[in-house]
Amino acid sequence: GATLSGATLTRANLAGADLGDADLNRVDFSEAVLQTADLTAADLEDADLCNANLTGADLTEADLLKADLCEADLTNAQLRGANLRHADLTGADLWWADLRGADLSEADLSDTTLTVAALEKATLTGANLDGATLPDGFEPGDNQ
Repeated sequence: GATLSGATLTRANLAGADLGDADLNRVDFSEAVLQTADLTAADLEDADLCNANLTGADLTEADLLKADLCEADLTNAQLRGANLRHADLTGADLWWADLRGADLSEADLSDTTLTVAALEKATLTGANLDGATLPDGFEPGDNQ
């Protein structure tokens, strides 16, 4: 994959881009458009995705350790098996997002919309869920 570590791509239009397996460590994607982008297994550790449009993006198995996803639109995003440990998802929209098997340990999910998100086998140990809208009947301890 591509190596863009540390690049500044603020407000870039990367809709549909193929960035699978890319090294995107510490990249600034704030306010970028990444709709339907392929970010499968991408290294997005410490990346800034604040206010980014990631609707329909494929982040399966992506490494988002300590990534900033505040206010990001992750509607219908694929995050199956993704590493979101210590990520900041404050105010993010995860409507219909697939988070099955994702690691959200110690992540900040305050004020996120997780309605109808798939959370089976997701790890939420120590995650901040203050003000989060969870799927009907979902209890944070159910997956442990």
